[in-house]
Amino acid sequence: MSLLALAGQGFGAATLAAKAARILVVGDSLSAEYGLARGTGWVHLMAQKLQQERPGTEVVNASISGDTTSGGRSRLPALLQKHQPSHVVIELGGNDALRGLPQGMTQDNLQTMIRQAKATGAQVLLLGMQMPPNYGPEMTRQFAAMYSQLAKSQGTGLVPFFLQGVGDDAEPLKWFQPDRIHPNEAAQSRLLANVWPQLKKQLK
Repeated sequence: MSLLALAGQGFGAATLAAKAARILVVGDSLSAEYGLARGTGWVHLMAQKLQQERPGTEVVNASISGDTTSGGRSRLPALLQKHQPSHVVIELGGNDALRGLPQGMTQDNLQTMIRQAKATGAQVLLLGMQMPPNYGPEMTRQFAAMYSQLAKSQGTGLVPFFLQGVGDDAEPLKWFQPDRIHPNEAAQSRLLANVWPQLKKQLK
């Protein structure tokens, strides 16, 4: 085999290695395995599935229980610099709603995070959340619409409602821990099923 052919093989291997995806998940307790045994949350299940379907793909779970969009916004630049992800999954906003924080602030924080990630060349997948119904139908509608508006204006992937099939199930309590806020272990595969089609589309 010629030196040129060998060099070409080496270049191809290096190119393939460079293209290996690294997925950074920035979320709150819903992604940080709150109340669950380690290794049973949807992010871990996603990492296992990726190893089967796309060997070499890395998953970095930088989720923190209780985090808000403000916290995610302040943490993201250092995470991007450290991990240099090819994809960023943003799962934040639920705690903003629970704390009654201004929706405009939540939207601004998410928009800034999206722009920070895209500036590095990463693709972004936004996981939509919904407000508790006790805030009233109009606020609930506006909060849910915020995610689709951001995805459209910023050109990101979108899961319209991350808790679909869990939070809106006819018997939702069977999918939640006793606190009625955090999904239980049985619900984690449903959460992954909501995320996977959009993530797989981006990985192509």
